[in-house]
Amino acid sequence: MKKTAGICIILALLFTSVGCPSGLVPMSGRVTYSDNGEPLETGTVSFTTSRFHARGTIKEDGRYTIGSYTEDDGLPPDTYQIYVSGAVRYEGEDKDGRPVAVPLIDEKFTAPATSGLTLKVDGSTKTLDFQVDRAPATK
Repeated sequence: MKKTAGICIILALLFTSVGCPSGLVPMSGRVTYSDNGEPLETGTVSFTTSRFHARGTIKEDGRYTIGSYTEDDGLPPDTYQIYVSGAVRYEGEDKDGRPVAVPLIDEKFTAPATSGLTLKVDGSTKTLDFQVDRAPATK
């Protein structure tokens, strides 16, 4: 029993001395439309690699702050592909009574492989403002 208690104390000390992940770079920016510079008012900006994913919610003024472990703690240095998800507005309901989501941005910006947005994040990189194209008009 004493051995188990000793291990627990060592683990507790280890976790309190390690604390929050260090080396995170604060990252924020603004997303606007390419045609007129108006802010994208909703959605999520994601920074992703093959090993890591961080995201931030887009506010009404187009601004976002990236969080990895908490809402706005930043992300580790690396080269990221960037994309936007959830940039929709809801209009009416379908035949089953579910809300119909209408995309606000061109589909290419909704996947890391097609967005064309990449960024090498290092200690000096702290902001990324970028533009997205509007979704094509539906018929």
